[in-house]
Amino acid sequence: MHATPSPPGRLLGRAGPALGTAAAVLALWYLLARSGAVAPGLLPTPAQTAAALADSARSGVLAADLGASLARAGQGFALGALLGAALGFTTGYLPKVSAAVTPAVSFLRPIPAIALVPLATAWFGIGESAKRLLIAYAVLLAVWLYVHDGVSRVPASHLRAARSLGAPLHRRFTEVLLPAAAPAVLAALRYGASVALLALVAAELGGADSGLAYRLQVDGQFLRVDRMFAGLLVLGLLGVAVDLALASIGRRFAHWSTS
Repeated sequence: MHATPSPPGRLLGRAGPALGTAAAVLALWYLLARSGAVAPGLLPTPAQTAAALADSARSGVLAADLGASLARAGQGFALGALLGAALGFTTGYLPKVSAAVTPAVSFLRPIPAIALVPLATAWFGIGESAKRLLIAYAVLLAVWLYVHDGVSRVPASHLRAARSLGAPLHRRFTEVLLPAAAPAVLAALRYGASVALLALVAAELGGADSGLAYRLQVDGQFLRVDRMFAGLLVLGLLGVAVDLALASIGRRFAHWSTS
C-alpha cells in the first residue's frame, strides 16, 4: 500500500512545477543580467531587485502605493463585476434585450481603457472617481462577455422543466440558471480581476499621486530600473494572488464543474 502524502506534501506536489518554472526564470534572469547583453544599469539582477523591493517596504512607500492601488482596483472591480454580471444574466436570459444591448457592448469592447483616460479626466477630473469608473468600465465589459455566454448556453429545456413544475422565477434563477452558469461567472470574475489590474495601470498613469503604476512612472523618469522591476514584480504577484484566491472560491462554490 502507498502511504497517503501529508497535507504539506500534497501542497508541495501541486506547487512543484510552478516553483521549478520560477527557479528557471530567476536563473535565466540572473544569467542575462550578468551576460552583458544589456547594459548593467538597465537590467538589475534578481538580488538587486529584491533589495530595491525591501528598501521600498522599509520606507513605507510600498505599503502606501499598494494600499492606494488595491482600493482603486477593488472598488472599480466590485462595481464593474456587479454591473457586468447583472447585464450578462439579463442579456443571456432575455433574447430581445440581448438583441438590443449586444451591438452597443460589442462596439465598446475593442476600445481599451487607456484610450479613455483623457476623456475620463476631462469629465471627472484627476480625482479617484475617474480612476474607479475607468476600471469599472473595463471590468464590466469583460465580465459581461463571459456571463452572457454562460447564461445563454444554459439549456432552455432545464428552464422549461422548472417552469412546468411550478417553480417561480426567483427559484428558476437560484436553483437552475445560477448553478448552471456559475462556472462561467467565476471564470468571468477571474478574467475581470486581471482586466482590473490592466485598467489600474492605465488609470494611474493618467494622473495620480500614489499607486504601483504611479511609482513605476516616477521611477522610470529617474531611470531607477531596479525599483521599476520591483514594482513590476509586485504587480505580477498581486495578479497571481488574486487569481489563486478566486480560483479557490470557484472550487468551493462551483465544485461540480470540471473546468
